[in-house]
Amino acid sequence: MTQAKEKAIQLVNSFDELGRDFTRGVSMNEFSKQCALVAVDEVRDNLPLISDIQQYWIEVKQEIEKL
Repeated sequence: MTQAKEKAIQLVNSFDELGRDFTRGVSMNEFSKQCALVAVDEVRDNLPLISDIQQYWIEVKQEIEKL
């Protein structure tokens, strides 16, 4: 498993617990994915545009979208 995929799974799982009490009628997995995507965008928005780290977070976002 790639580091990006591992980070994607970690982010989705971390939001899974958070949302259990706050969602009604929404797939927990979908809620968790959306939270993780928000977090990734937040990280990327605070990084230099050209960097290896920026590419890593692009890959993490792609892996989240596949989950």
